Amino acid sequence: MGRKLMNVLWFMLLGVTLMSVRTAGEAKHDYEDALTKCILFFEGQRSGKLPSNQRMTWRKDSAIQDGSDIQMDLVGGYYDAGDNVKYNFPMAFTTTLLAWSALEFGQDMGTSDLNHTLDAIRWATDYFLKSTARPDVIAVQVGDPYRDHLCWERPEDMDTPRTVYTIDQYKPGSEVSAEMAAALAASSLVFKSFDPKYSRVLLERAIQVFKFADTYKGNYNDSLGHWVCPFYCDFGGYQDDLLWGAAWLYKATNTSEYFDYIQQNIHFISGLFTEFGWDSKNAGINVLLSGLENTSSNNSEPFSSEADRFICSVLPESPTNSVKYSPGGLLFKPGNSNMQHPTAISFLFVAYAAYLDRAKRVVSCGSVSATPSRLRELAKSQADYILGSNPLSMSYMVGYGERFPQKIHHRGSTLPSIDAHPQHIGCDDGTPYFQSEGPNPNVLVGAIVGGWVTLSVFKST
Repeated sequence: MGRKLMNVLWFMLLGVTLMSVRTAGEAKHDYEDALTKCILFFEGQRSGKLPSNQRMTWRKDSAIQDGSDIQMDLVGGYYDAGDNVKYNFPMAFTTTLLAWSALEFGQDMGTSDLNHTLDAIRWATDYFLKSTARPDVIAVQVGDPYRDHLCWERPEDMDTPRTVYTIDQYKPGSEVSAEMAAALAASSLVFKSFDPKYSRVLLERAIQVFKFADTYKGNYNDSLGHWVCPFYCDFGGYQDDLLWGAAWLYKATNTSEYFDYIQQNIHFISGLFTEFGWDSKNAGINVLLSGLENTSSNNSEPFSSEADRFICSVLPESPTNSVKYSPGGLLFKPGNSNMQHPTAISFLFVAYAAYLDRAKRVVSCGSVSATPSRLRELAKSQADYILGSNPLSMSYMVGYGERFPQKIHHRGSTLPSIDAHPQHIGCDDGTPYFQSEGPNPNVLVGAIVGGWVTLSVFKST
């Protein structure tokens, strides 16, 4: 059985971390090659009509009627992990972090990698513009997850229901709509110098969608129930997502109303400074706001203090450390797909290191001082572990290094391509390919497997 993939986000986080830590000690890996592979991965996840410059050519057009059941054009976006469902909540977070990555570290990318990163962002934002085209309804998911999980089909063949799940004023979803607003706002900043007109479109829509999220408050778990849970339940509530959206709109607009909103509502996440991921934005909010140049030093102080506490909770030598590490040095948190934690946290470390450099300060963890170079060093150790500097001497990135996962949990990768097998492969017909012990016929370059389930067990799921 294949190793289950993490959702799309973590691949790019690793990539930008790699580029930003190249100067943090001796290079053990080809970070540029790893970054290029991280970005290429996104092309394997594309839904819709593929462009002429598609490089992962074993993928073809798919789901080109998405949205037709509610008279909306919802073609595009990304499939989640190895499934054929489009979940806007984690997809939007992925896009926000892609944009943040490009803003902070785009100058470290080569021209080709940067252009492909812009393509990856735009593939998502074009889809979000479609998802939010109606002022009173937002599409937040496409595809029946239960029927999808019953079948093992290529995206190009899938005949499971492409049901569209929506939120509105009567069935709110503040977390997913606020995250989409954050993605649109962050992306507007990226395109400001590359495509000003498109940037303005994104920002205008971000403002509209955030207003929707804040006006019609409510949890999408309650509105959509078992269609989103247990797949992408919001466990932490929607207040952090609203603050995250407001933070990105403040960065994009430099208008006081969003900073005032943050100051009035930040108490909702007070003390919850250690988590960062698609469900919980708390640490990211503090890191982002502490680094904003349009925030005065006095106003940024509470966010910097909380960001410092986050750093101290992760550093292994800190007296307030609360995070475990494997014997080989990998940051570990309980639950599935552990690789999301070292990649996400490493990204925040390198972003915060850049802010510390600009402020000419260090983080004080009691008797321990954490310099920007120390933060980069820890981030580099996590990236190196994933790329093969680990007790198994194995890369967890598909296509990188001499030894990497050959059998991953991904429909399109395990099934023969349309070029190799033009005939339709039905719902149950894909099972023998899924159960095969041989390597996947299509190499999903840049994919990273989910990783450890305990400190000593790497489980295939």
